[in-house]
Amino acid sequence: MTTSAESTKPAASGALPVSWAPRRNRAVLLTLCTVLLVLFSTIAFALPDNWQLNDRLAMVCSGLLFAGAGLMLARPRVSADEQGVTVVNFVRSRRLAWAEIVRVNLRQGDPWVTLDLADGTALAAVGIQPAGGRDQAVRAARALRDLVEERGTSR
Repeated sequence: MTTSAESTKPAASGALPVSWAPRRNRAVLLTLCTVLLVLFSTIAFALPDNWQLNDRLAMVCSGLLFAGAGLMLARPRVSADEQGVTVVNFVRSRRLAWAEIVRVNLRQGDPWVTLDLADGTALAAVGIQPAGGRDQAVRAARALRDLVEERGTSR
């Protein structure tokens, strides 16, 4: 993650709503998406005259496709509010009530936080990841764990 496991608000007990997301990753990906779209569009218009319209459209569509993939990679975040936690990963989002989360895990070498759920399954929470700063990810995971312990048992 990047400067990433930074929360939008202090993660003190009871400070809700709070959200964690890989901020630097997002900044880099959004910049890259813009550059790709501009580059492919520029190439489409700069092609020699013997290239047909469908070739030019294919170039623009390729830029859109690459930018779309980059935007998908920029989606992950974890948000907590009074009712529960929303985990937004690359393709899917899932809303969890506090009582559904049994444990928050971030072990040495894990690429991101994993949530153990009451139904016996686990859910990756890609929005909290140590790629951009292990200390920040650990702080975010601890803050989420504290919120789960506080709210999961009290409701």
